[in-house]
Amino acid sequence: MPFDHRQSSPLQVPKRPYLALGLEGSANKLGAGITRHNEDGSTTVLANIRHTYITPPGEGFLPRDTAQHHREWAIKVIKDAILRAGLSIRDLDCICYTKGPGMGAPLQSVALVARTLAILFNKPLVGVNHCVGHIEMGREITGARNPVVLYVSGGNTQVIAYSRQRYRIFGETLDIAVGNCLDRFARVINLSNDPSPGYNIEQEAKKGKRLVPLPYTTKGMDVSLSGILTSVEAYTTDERFRPTGILYDPDGDVITPADLCYSLQETVFAMLVEITERAMAHIGSKEVLVVGGVGCNERLQEMMGIMAQERGGQVFATDERFCIDNGIMIAHAGLLSYRMGYHTPLEKSTCTQRQLIVNRFRTDEVYVAWRS
Repeated sequence: MPFDHRQSSPLQVPKRPYLALGLEGSANKLGAGITRHNEDGSTTVLANIRHTYITPPGEGFLPRDTAQHHREWAIKVIKDAILRAGLSIRDLDCICYTKGPGMGAPLQSVALVARTLAILFNKPLVGVNHCVGHIEMGREITGARNPVVLYVSGGNTQVIAYSRQRYRIFGETLDIAVGNCLDRFARVINLSNDPSPGYNIEQEAKKGKRLVPLPYTTKGMDVSLSGILTSVEAYTTDERFRPTGILYDPDGDVITPADLCYSLQETVFAMLVEITERAMAHIGSKEVLVVGGVGCNERLQEMMGIMAQERGGQVFATDERFCIDNGIMIAHAGLLSYRMGYHTPLEKSTCTQRQLIVNRFRTDEVYVAWRS
């Protein structure tokens, strides 16, 4: 099937304002957002509240503990969003929640909250694909019309473009996601998880001065990141590194943790820029939209911007309010679906944890009716 990248007609302007509550909890961020689609076709963010489950340095977040965090904070986060918006739940047209992909237990906890609210207040439910939520929020905030999308987060790494009412996946990670790669190395060198391990990797990388050799693994339009993680970890397991946090290579040059963070970022981001540029060349696009939690990384934005500028194009990105997992992106994408007549029956308001194997909920499986 030939690739059709023409901009499709926009969603019809609503005859009245529509309101939605969005609940996000696919990983360690619990978010509640309220959005309004206005009569003039614009979108207004009324509330975007988030609470993050943070573990001690060197530790990840387990699904069970993360789910408990979401259950403990759900009522407060939702109440804060309602108060910030100056509304009542009865004013809403629908309640949207992250259906998947993500971590099973946290997803189920948030879905339970969404179902309870829907039953109590007699509101329709809308299950949202997490990845599509990121894309639609990025398009709305930046104004990008029909970009190649680089979606990079803790659990996902994909290069995507729109065609014929689907977000088509051009390339992706063959093993671990880029955010997971960065987070795991942050734990190895005992960086803080506050506000996030990836952010602290970025700050350390700014201090790095030496680029150490690491595997550069692109396979067509795909990337592999597990090997580069193993290689950078090998520097820290050297007995000479452990007492001081400094390693001398065979030439006598110093290698610091900041050098390793710098080298990891530069190598991984170069791989991502390469496959994104290939997708741009394939469809003839001059726009790149970077979404997902890793999309906040200033160095990634800079490298992508250099590539786009050389092609006579432009890179679009959002700040941490919208690139990090949040409830407003679920509300926005859910409301787009709801206005096209879609809702999720209570008996089907389940969660789908995985994206790559059975029971998957991949980005390209979502019917993008609002762009037809």
